[in-house]
Amino acid sequence: MSEQLKLVCPHCDTVNRVQADRLSDRPVCGRCKQVLITGSPVELNAANFDRHVAQSDLPVLVDFWAPWCGPCQTMTPVIAQAARELATRVRVAKLNTEVEGEIATRFGIRSIPTLAVFQGGREVARQSGAVNLPTLLDWVESALSARQAKPS
Repeated sequence: MSEQLKLVCPHCDTVNRVQADRLSDRPVCGRCKQVLITGSPVELNAANFDRHVAQSDLPVLVDFWAPWCGPCQTMTPVIAQAARELATRVRVAKLNTEVEGEIATRFGIRSIPTLAVFQGGREVARQSGAVNLPTLLDWVESALSARQAKPS
């Protein structure tokens, strides 16, 4: 039997338990019955940010962005593609800093786009500025590999 992982539903924010070896089988939420792994970025806000970042056993890549930001707009398709490619290994999410300024302030976001990887509720890596998909994927993999190599 494989390890059980907690996944937060991107639709209703309910915490679900899923067998790790079943992530690619399109598991559904026990509450709302929608697919848990969508391959699309999850929209975060003040109501669901902490739940997704702290309750998910999958690492969470958060794109801190704003609609008026040109480089943020450039990152939109990159973030969407990253969500598809990382779907069963990393939850990809977006947080609009214009709407959720308190969260941006809490994490000291001073420039956008800023990308942050959270694991176990803690920020483990951060990068500011727009990047292409290969660079983003390499950075995420590096951040997670470095985190796994360190003793807890």
